[in-house]
Amino acid sequence: MSIYVFGHKSPDSDAVCSAIALANLKRQQGVDATPVSQEKINPETTFILNRYGFSAPEVMSSFAGKQIILVDFSDLSQGPEDLTKAEILGIVDHHKLGDVTTPNPLECWIWPVGCSSTVLKSMYDFYGVPIPKNIAGIMLCSILSDTVIFKSPTCTEQDQKAAAALAGIAGETDLQALGMEMFKVKSAIVGTPIRELVMRDYKDFNMSGRKIGIGQLEVVDLSILNDVKAELAADIKVLKAEGNRHSVFLLLTDIIKEGSQLLVVSDEPEVVQKAFGAVPQNGEVWLPGVMSRKKQVVPPLEKAFAA
Repeated sequence: MSIYVFGHKSPDSDAVCSAIALANLKRQQGVDATPVSQEKINPETTFILNRYGFSAPEVMSSFAGKQIILVDFSDLSQGPEDLTKAEILGIVDHHKLGDVTTPNPLECWIWPVGCSSTVLKSMYDFYGVPIPKNIAGIMLCSILSDTVIFKSPTCTEQDQKAAAALAGIAGETDLQALGMEMFKVKSAIVGTPIRELVMRDYKDFNMSGRKIGIGQLEVVDLSILNDVKAELAADIKVLKAEGNRHSVFLLLTDIIKEGSQLLVVSDEPEVVQKAFGAVPQNGEVWLPGVMSRKKQVVPPLEKAFAA
């Protein structure tokens, strides 16, 4: 029976590429492992997979009765509806420990680094398994994406060392150019449905009993979003109502200016001031220096909702 390896809902490049890399590692260890994705992959991930000769993983939404390994998440809200009916054999992640529990011991690698692929690089080294050139390429791109080309406050020395080693294996010499090429693909929005933009990198969280949605769109220049910002704001209101959510926040992140415009829809909008010391005007607020949902948005919101 194959073990399925997959990342969170609304999968980003790390969730998909790390699943592929981990499944490869397991196969090299004699384990029948298959990478899959909970949902359709985004344009940036498509660009990465095409560059290194991979097809998109099969989309699967049900895992009851199957053996699985989770990558890039450990929150029930970010997994399939029947996650508790599957047997979790392992978790590889770089976020906080979520609310997933298991009846049996499991292999668990959760490190405070900028990307799951950084953890995976150490796993390959630990087990003495060589990393193929194409696998190294997608792992490298995952790190560039998650750390915003090393600009994110989540980026660590371990991420930079892993990226340098992977670049050597993959034959990539200009990481800045590669990263910008990826983010230009991510910034392309023409013809993309508004809901798809909202959900491109979106996660639900349980914060003190409240269902909180947080999405993020990273672009090379916020002006790219000028023509659709009003539609984005309207759609997160609809998303909030559809999912009976307490709040939905959408980060519009400018990777050059290194900051984010936060769009806010909430039953308790004053929580934004509690969390960030800034008062939203007309449902939005500029957060200078804020680029990481994981490190700069989720923790202060959790603290504010718990207060």
